[in-house]
Amino acid sequence: MNEMPSEAMVNLNNEEEGSDNCFSDVNVASSCAEKRISLQENSSSSDEFQRICSSFDVWLAAFRSTRPQRDVIWRVGERTNYVNTPHVIAMVGLPARGKTYIAKKLSRYLNWIGINTKVFNLGEYRRQLTQSFKSHDFFRQDNKEAMSIRAQCALDALEDVCKWLEAGGEVGVFDATNTTIERRRLIREIIVDKMGYKLFFVESLCDDPSIVESNIKQVKINSPDYVGMKNDDVLQDFLLRINHYQDRYETLDEIQEKSLSFMKIFNTGEKVVVHKHAGHIQCRIVYYLMNIHITPRTIYLTRHGESEFNISGRIGGDAELSVRGRQYSKELAKYISEQKIPKLRVWTSWMKRTIQTARDIDAPQERWRALNEIDAGACEEMTYEEIQKKQPEDFAARDADKFHYRYPRGESYEDLVARLEPVIMELERQENVLVVGHQAVLRCLLAYFLNHSAEELPYIHVPLHTIIKLTPVAYGCKVEMIPITSVEAADTHRPKPEIPGHLEEKFRRDKGLLSLLSTKTQSVTAGIE
Repeated sequence: MNEMPSEAMVNLNNEEEGSDNCFSDVNVASSCAEKRISLQENSSSSDEFQRICSSFDVWLAAFRSTRPQRDVIWRVGERTNYVNTPHVIAMVGLPARGKTYIAKKLSRYLNWIGINTKVFNLGEYRRQLTQSFKSHDFFRQDNKEAMSIRAQCALDALEDVCKWLEAGGEVGVFDATNTTIERRRLIREIIVDKMGYKLFFVESLCDDPSIVESNIKQVKINSPDYVGMKNDDVLQDFLLRINHYQDRYETLDEIQEKSLSFMKIFNTGEKVVVHKHAGHIQCRIVYYLMNIHITPRTIYLTRHGESEFNISGRIGGDAELSVRGRQYSKELAKYISEQKIPKLRVWTSWMKRTIQTARDIDAPQERWRALNEIDAGACEEMTYEEIQKKQPEDFAARDADKFHYRYPRGESYEDLVARLEPVIMELERQENVLVVGHQAVLRCLLAYFLNHSAEELPYIHVPLHTIIKLTPVAYGCKVEMIPITSVEAADTHRPKPEIPGHLEEKFRRDKGLLSLLSTKTQSVTAGIE
């Protein structure tokens, strides 16, 4: 066991230790159980490389016999980003450099803008295949058995990426270390030469020990690999694991790998190098990743205070705040003041009800037209009941597909997501921000931060007079709902109806008025926002 394995074996085994399962519907163990590639220690590197490619050819021939052409998923909508050729984004970098963080964040963004994206994390494949991991020794270059297991997992993951893209996926993110030129050459051979996909590498480099140690403490101590271990022991073991990769680490090189498309991110965004990116997908990926940072911060979201139109059940318009809405604006300012949030910035739309809500907050304020409420077009300032009576077909069509439905001469939620993309980019650049917005707008923002699908997005519950506190954590956001219970408000949330076009009793105007008169507390009428 002390002999060094062949170079090809070494170069295949570069896996990232992400701790979350990014692909629960993929049976990562199935293909591993069907075959096991034997990498002979005495073979030359080129022989092993050819053996791997030949194995993939066998798999591809069998796959093509059952699925000769790639599936094309036709989706409703006009804003859908067109991906004519599938893409693979391959991560590069030593462990604890934020690769899984970048992979998940990128996947969330691409899915939010309508590009079907999935992350394939190599660490999960290894954990599914074997329980033999006991310590950093599993990643030693002279551990032949472990190297063979890791090589098999890498190939199985690449096959699963290809299967998913052939089934209609658009972007697959291969989340592994990929730290050698030989490994990246293998990936290019499979992804570009054999499958005809586009390939883009994203390398994360970090020479700041404090960032690496912080990443290990925040993420790796919760890894399934270290269940029951003390934090200090986890730190020491993982640092030794990194050392096993360090000796053979070859950073992406513009000379030796001049044919590859890639970007390199230094110290979480301190510097970025981009080489030969091409096409709108890669351009959007580069632009997005240049804007993210890991500075601790909090994002606060709240709807405007209750408006006169909320009480009367009318949608859209530019109504003034109600009496209770004005009271909420004072309570909101009081809450923000008590939090003593450093460097807070306040963003509102250009509509009166958001500007009035933020009026008493002592912080720099910016107005965004992109934050204006969804444009209801011909249905502006109408009630649910009026829309149902005057435009029953439109009312039912919106219930049937709320995300893609566009109001006559107005907008859809899909349009709104496109309008809000610059807001998301700027939010990623900022530190602490309070967004005073509207129901539909905040639904779109929450869908991005919380990774909700297009089907779920239009029905996210965003009540009036409630502050939503988002705190970014390792692979997502911690959410805290803070209702200001001292100020009641109308309920404007309408869940997805079981029957499209059916208007529930509580949203009918006569019923709402009777309820309002009998309770004298809050309006139960609702608006579509």
